[in-house]
Amino acid sequence: MELNEMLEVSILLDYYRNLLSDRQKEYLLEHFEEDLSLTEIGKKYNVSRQAVYDNIRRGIKILRDYEEKIGFHKRDLELLSQLKELKKDFTIKKLDEIIEKNF
Repeated sequence: MELNEMLEVSILLDYYRNLLSDRQKEYLLEHFEEDLSLTEIGKKYNVSRQAVYDNIRRGIKILRDYEEKIGFHKRDLELLSQLKELKKDFTIKKLDEIIEKNF
């Protein structure tokens, strides 16, 4: 798994972790945030490495589906971009436009 994909999954976990099953959440957090291997996770939960892998893959797909449907991360990135632009050339009018558009 590439660094960009690992970063994406970690970010999506921050947004949507509570929407996953307990087991998926545990496996994903331990793999991506605690840097445990699939084998280590499997031993901890007394399941096969393949079971851990399958749960993680399913969890990643679910996280991406939630982002596609709900879009919290995309919305936050857009808002951040708007605020950076506002910072360059602040006016009350531009601030009001950002507030109107986003809230």
